[in-house]
Amino acid sequence: MGSDESLPTLTNRSDMPSVRRLTDSQFQGLANVPPAIEWFANIDNHHTRRAYEIDVEDFSAFVGIQRPEEFRAVTRSHVIAWRKTLEERKLSASTIRRKLSALSSLFEYLCESNSVPHNPVDGVKRPSEGANEGKTPAIGDGQARALLDAPDADSLKGKRDRAILAVFLYHGLRCEELSGLKVTDLQDRRGVRHILVHGKGDKIRFVPVCVVALERIAIYLEASGHSDQPNAPLFLAVKKPHSTSGEPLTGSGIYSCVVKKYAAIAGVDTVGFCVHSLRATAATNALDHEADIAKVQEWLGHASISTTRLYDKRQSRPEDSPTFKVSY
Repeated sequence: MGSDESLPTLTNRSDMPSVRRLTDSQFQGLANVPPAIEWFANIDNHHTRRAYEIDVEDFSAFVGIQRPEEFRAVTRSHVIAWRKTLEERKLSASTIRRKLSALSSLFEYLCESNSVPHNPVDGVKRPSEGANEGKTPAIGDGQARALLDAPDADSLKGKRDRAILAVFLYHGLRCEELSGLKVTDLQDRRGVRHILVHGKGDKIRFVPVCVVALERIAIYLEASGHSDQPNAPLFLAVKKPHSTSGEPLTGSGIYSCVVKKYAAIAGVDTVGFCVHSLRATAATNALDHEADIAKVQEWLGHASISTTRLYDKRQSRPEDSPTFKVSY
């Protein structure tokens, strides 16, 4: 056995603080944080966190939970009874599935922290997803071309919007991903221009830029004059017809000032058409043209390939229907 001098110590580390930064009350307070609160804090995406918070509050109100330790008493019967009330409220199958997923995620975390003995959501039947396709409508190729050409090619706003629509329709970005792009996110990789996309869960992916979109982005940046500002938003809000405000274009601005506006001009009147429809259109078009579905999954930033399959409509294309094979 060696002497105590051979054992590593924390007090001799020069890179460790000599005085504890937390007070006794702060330290004890953090030690007493309920695991349920830790679970919420670990959800990075604020939209997901808010949705899950609402879902857990919904369940807690139903069963009457008022203190964190009461989660230990929850059984599968409680969850099944909650699911029944959700169905009676006429909530959609996808909403009920999300609520059950949120509750299951919470109990999974509580199990890992030894706060509850088991996950009561396990084994609870969830509503069927229905048809194996997404609910967000995609548009046809002709409609996509009309949409791409709808903005004015001469004004600053028109140049910007032509670039935005091209980035959406040729790359399948989410609205938040596009609005968060900066000039520096246009990068060369192995001699090919790419977009550095900051996706869900702080995941990043590199998407090669289509030539059409690259040309439109270049035209827009030349007109806006901020191509030499790497940390500036790629797409800026237009304050006046020929000048930008220097502020990034928001998600609501993209919907109202770009997508909705030009859909009306292009005559796109598809029911349920929204910003996400452009992502659905890009994915559907890529799959229709025989893109590998695993590559499309990576391209879209999907965590599961089952999500990507919702965009695969190759088995239900109207032109392949037997309807058009009948001949009398």
